[in-house]
Amino acid sequence: MIGQDGGVPIPPLRRHPVQRRSAERLGRILDACAELLDEISYEELSTRAVAERANVPIGSVYRFFSNKRAMAEALAHRNLDEYAARITRRLAAADSASDSASDSASGSGPDGGGGWREAMDVVVDEYLAMKRGAPGFALIEFGHPVPATAPPEQPNHLVADRLRTLLADRLGTGRDEVTEERLRVAFLLAVETADALLRLAFRVDPEGDPAIVAETKELLRAYLARVLD
Repeated sequence: MIGQDGGVPIPPLRRHPVQRRSAERLGRILDACAELLDEISYEELSTRAVAERANVPIGSVYRFFSNKRAMAEALAHRNLDEYAARITRRLAAADSASDSASDSASGSGPDGGGGWREAMDVVVDEYLAMKRGAPGFALIEFGHPVPATAPPEQPNHLVADRLRTLLADRLGTGRDEVTEERLRVAFLLAVETADALLRLAFRVDPEGDPAIVAETKELLRAYLARVLD
């Protein structure tokens, strides 16, 4: 199922919240799950601990989730929605600033704030911001922390497709099917590469090694230029 906001497929819940109070309770449960994952390992996580942290009956957790894996998957999908929202806000702000600059001064560049290179920098920067500050993100990110049973399309395929859709206006239009398929593969490879390199950056430095981050951005620009320029 795709959300009305164009979000990624939502993992099946035992019961979808209808009333505002129920939706708020679901949010508290996921918040509690994220907070606990900053304190303990996934193996130590339990539905009872989440219920206690969220200050809800254990039955409320089981109304939505059959087990902690389902809860972690829902948190991962919420992380991806938040990531997309952060990118959208940053790009909108950059476009607004570029429009204002164009109105007040002549000679601005033709791409303004909307070039794909600037957009990819935002993609990396917002990932770094979530990695450094979003509760539970260090462990869950956009997928389940135990990869052995993860479906093949999770999670980087979802991330790549979401970013490609999100940045469609900056990627140009009028491509044929062959070029679109090449773009799909290119975004998947870019996401997989950035994932590996940024994990390395955080192994070298808890805040993300600046040199590795900078080289990752350069690598992404150089690779995607083959398809986008």
